[in-house]
Amino acid sequence: MTSKEMSDLSRQIKQWALELGFSQLGITDTDLTAEEPKLQQWLDNDYHGEMSYMANHGMMRARPHELHPGTVRVLSARMDYLPPQAGFATNLADPNLGYISRYAGGRDYHKLIRKQLKKLGDKIVEHCDSIGITGVDFRPFVDSAPVLERPLAEKAGLGWTGKHSLLLNPDAGSWFFLGEVLINIPLPIDIPITQSCNTCVACIKSCPTNAILEDNVVDGRRCISYLTIELQGAIPVEFRQAIGNRIYGCDDCQLVCPINTKAPLTEQTDFHTRSQLIQPELLTLFSWNEKQFLSLTEGSPIRRIGHKNWLRNIAVALGNAPFSEQIILALQSKKASDEVDEMVSEHIDWAISQQQAHTEFLSRKTLRVVRAIEKGLPRDA
Repeated sequence: MTSKEMSDLSRQIKQWALELGFSQLGITDTDLTAEEPKLQQWLDNDYHGEMSYMANHGMMRARPHELHPGTVRVLSARMDYLPPQAGFATNLADPNLGYISRYAGGRDYHKLIRKQLKKLGDKIVEHCDSIGITGVDFRPFVDSAPVLERPLAEKAGLGWTGKHSLLLNPDAGSWFFLGEVLINIPLPIDIPITQSCNTCVACIKSCPTNAILEDNVVDGRRCISYLTIELQGAIPVEFRQAIGNRIYGCDDCQLVCPINTKAPLTEQTDFHTRSQLIQPELLTLFSWNEKQFLSLTEGSPIRRIGHKNWLRNIAVALGNAPFSEQIILALQSKKASDEVDEMVSEHIDWAISQQQAHTEFLSRKTLRVVRAIEKGLPRDA
């Protein structure tokens, strides 16, 4: 193809992407050599925790051309997922409700985005065939292979990497998914965005577990998303109170980001929050048996953590909730059932002890009020 034909095809690809439901598409080369030392240092520090897949393929994650031989360009696409009626403040403010990261309230994004990327690749092949260009080869990815998607998206002009390590777009914030198409056509590449977070450190200060160690360095082992989704086994006691009522993921660093005030709502109804997950009561979610859990989370990202970890997470949240005899009874009843293993049982015991601690605190507070009244002092004396 001539240079003009390449430029025309590039514009056409971006238009096709919009027609397929993507919000934006950028094009970049495969050179991520600048990212390799950062990735190696992050792995050496064990910040990936139990996410062994981050280290399994060595530096291939930073070498798309090795992952799919013949690749010379990466098409990086974003799809907005912020659902209407997200209810951020309501869910986080009420400790009796469960907070679920807003990307996970609807259908699992992997299949939808990969399907649309496959359609995009097919359109490119069909177009090239129609003008006599053969041998076009592509491969779509959505978290399905070792690809450094954020650095690629940054190089493709979709945004810049924020201090929380998420990609930020000046018009869409960070409420979007990313997907890639590796392709063997030397299309013209896009120019990266030069904007940055400047002196803003809102995300760093807001992290409940202090997981953001410095600009663009996150210790995954401390991140609530890791603790409630990726971690298998017990959640370290030191993080349990900080988790609050976050039972699947965490959005705190995104919620405080000023760039996210511009984020548009998604046009994909598949990403809308399911009715049973809109302002869900912790006790209701905790009452689901495994059959109900699998049924009510079918097609959802939540399903992959399994029923045991679901109960583990909710037990922690119930321990952090205000004292309630109903909560203690629910915890005791679940522990006595055959639904829990030793790991979940340990979290239930912790939650019960937290509830009892709330009771002791309330008892001491009541005693102080009684004594104050007897002495004729104000109730808050």
